Amino acid sequence: MTPSVGLYFHIPFCERICPYCDFAVVAARTLEPAVEERYVAALLSELEARTPAFAGLQLATVYFGGGTPSLLQPESLARLLDAAHAAFPASADPTEITLEVNPSTVERNRLPAFREVGINRLSLGVQSFDDVTLKKLGRAHKAAESRETLSAAREAGFENLSLDLILACPGQSMASFGADLQAALDFGPEHLSVYELTIESGTPFALANERGQLARPDDDLAAEMLEHLAESCAAAGLARYEISNYARPGFQSAHNSRYWARSPVLGLGMGAWSSELRSGEMPFGGRRMNPRTLAPYLEGIESGDPKGVEVDRLSISEARGEAMFLGLRTAAGLAAEGFETEFGASPRNFYAQQIEQLMAAGLIAETSSGDLRLTPAGMLLSDTVYANFV
Repeated sequence: MTPSVGLYFHIPFCERICPYCDFAVVAARTLEPAVEERYVAALLSELEARTPAFAGLQLATVYFGGGTPSLLQPESLARLLDAAHAAFPASADPTEITLEVNPSTVERNRLPAFREVGINRLSLGVQSFDDVTLKKLGRAHKAAESRETLSAAREAGFENLSLDLILACPGQSMASFGADLQAALDFGPEHLSVYELTIESGTPFALANERGQLARPDDDLAAEMLEHLAESCAAAGLARYEISNYARPGFQSAHNSRYWARSPVLGLGMGAWSSELRSGEMPFGGRRMNPRTLAPYLEGIESGDPKGVEVDRLSISEARGEAMFLGLRTAAGLAAEGFETEFGASPRNFYAQQIEQLMAAGLIAETSSGDLRLTPAGMLLSDTVYANFV
């Protein structure tokens, strides 16, 4: 199989920054044409400069994330996609080109044009179908807008829709989460991502949590929600293929799967990070991260001398740990044969004590060939499992 690369464009602009968000974002109630042009020009310049490091690879996926990338004009997305094809000329057309979309009138009106320029998959940040929950999350949209955007996406011809929901929101009950989930499933999405709310350091939610002002479901209720989620998705024909992701057959996220498989990803834009190719300098791979603020990113690209770029060269022990916990994130689990091919010995050779303890606790299972996977209990306590390998 020809080695391939995924391409990620980070578009940091957001109409409103949510109080739980720790992403590299910039508040922009409206995206001014001059700001958009400058940022797109920087992405094009960075793509040109970084492509040689991934030369000879097939372009497998393109993902526009953020932020709110659907704030870009369709013409800007077309320019970026044209440049992506030109940067990897030997590639067939990527099978998956994803655009993250937030429900809003402006973005909804652009859906047909997004389809025309080549976007074939939408990831919609619904988060909840309950207006009270959306308000507590600090979201800018209402539930009705989500429903209208989903309908408009189908009318525009999109046949690959992914919905995002947040679980264990402030004030959320089992009944309200169940209603959210059922509303999502009723739309018949091809893909569903459901993430438990995480309190990120430095966010407004973190401060509110420290002050005891964030009434969140306790661990038992969150676990009950997760169990209901898995059962409901299975009944609706969406198989769990990763700890937080469910899909109909053939609709697993090809781009996100690259991260869990530790495959090359070229990340472009403010705060974007790349999964670098293995080389003499990085025999076990590495990560390269751009500055998380706008001015340093733009000035570095425009000057031809990027500043504030961080490069993390993985040691062999770090790479082994990543292989373990990323493999265990997936329903397929960690293949012992592939691990041994890469690191010279089976997982047990390096992690026998951890494996035994986790098996005794009923959190992982091991096959006769040494493959490892999370048990249903391990799925509920996945962070506890991962902590053994990092």
